[in-house]
Amino acid sequence: MPNMVQPYLELSGIQKTFGTGLLQTEALGHIDLSVVEGEFLAIVGPSGCGKSTLLQIAAGLTPASAGTVHFNGLAVNEPPPGIVYLFQQYGNSLFPWRTVLANVAFAVEHKPGMTRDRARAHSLLYLEMVGLADVAHRYPWQLSGGMQQRVTIARALAAEPRILLMDEPFSSVDALTRLELHALVLDLWTRHRFTAVLVTHDVDEAVFLADRIVVLSSRPSKVSKVIDTALPRPRDSIGTSESARFLSLRHEILSMLLGRPA
Repeated sequence: MPNMVQPYLELSGIQKTFGTGLLQTEALGHIDLSVVEGEFLAIVGPSGCGKSTLLQIAAGLTPASAGTVHFNGLAVNEPPPGIVYLFQQYGNSLFPWRTVLANVAFAVEHKPGMTRDRARAHSLLYLEMVGLADVAHRYPWQLSGGMQQRVTIARALAAEPRILLMDEPFSSVDALTRLELHALVLDLWTRHRFTAVLVTHDVDEAVFLADRIVVLSSRPSKVSKVIDTALPRPRDSIGTSESARFLSLRHEILSMLLGRPA
């Protein structure tokens, strides 16, 4: 894991309240959270605790009711360049009238000096990385769910993010496809070393992918604990998940989420 020197993404005193008066709901109580450049951080917590809301605040997509967000030392009040958000509903985030290649190219085609040919060549490179170069000229609706999610990953990485924020991106695919996508994301993260923040309800997924895991409490949520996974890399979907350390972490986090003694 990277050295804990200077926070790359820093959330300080984040609170979020929805509604007013009797209908007011406090989703996020008071959250302080730092992400180090190059690390893979996962956020878990009980259902409805505001994990996705916290990620949207970090991305500048939703304003906090209180607190501040800083990315690389600058205040985040709107989506900043360098942060890319990968949504859960991959089908809704792809343009059905665009080909797979054109969907990926959308991430870069508006950059200054980017010609159409350069955008297509750049995008094809990332489609090759996710194993979809051979379907570049198909349309999203012609692909399986797992393949569509690969397209969204290729598009996110084609933008060359400094931070990739992922909101339960694997929850809508079957178990085997999920394992394949885990391996793909880890391989791409290892090669490109972008900073990754993953929100997930799946404890096994968080332990397998992350360097550190932030465990949130129930609503109004606070940080209950930050856990260093200390699992060696590279990781294997079978060997890692059967290791004593993996099982110990899984037990500890599930016990916290279920309110049971560890």
